[in-house]
Amino acid sequence: MKKPFLRALSAVAYITAIVLIISSFESRLPKEDTLLAPILMLSLLVFSVAVMGFLFFFDPLRLYIDNQKKEAVHFFLKTIGILAIFIIIFVLGLFLGF
Repeated sequence: MKKPFLRALSAVAYITAIVLIISSFESRLPKEDTLLAPILMLSLLVFSVAVMGFLFFFDPLRLYIDNQKKEAVHFFLKTIGILAIFIIIFVLGLFLGF
């Protein structure tokens, strides 16, 4: 249970860091649209997919390749489930005004 929790917590930390960085630079960004904005956003998307792919799929894939298919599925589902719990906590915090 420890590793799926750490993987989900790492995903939450990464998402939080990206939001904080974007929020801190929001006032400094140019107001007019430039070609660099979509390039930056697409690059960030690709980078984020790679990070999340590593966090969510590396260990289950390794287990699956080692012929531990049941453990691989359980590991993946535990990680996704823990992330879902974090998301529910954030949604409740949003609606309760935290």
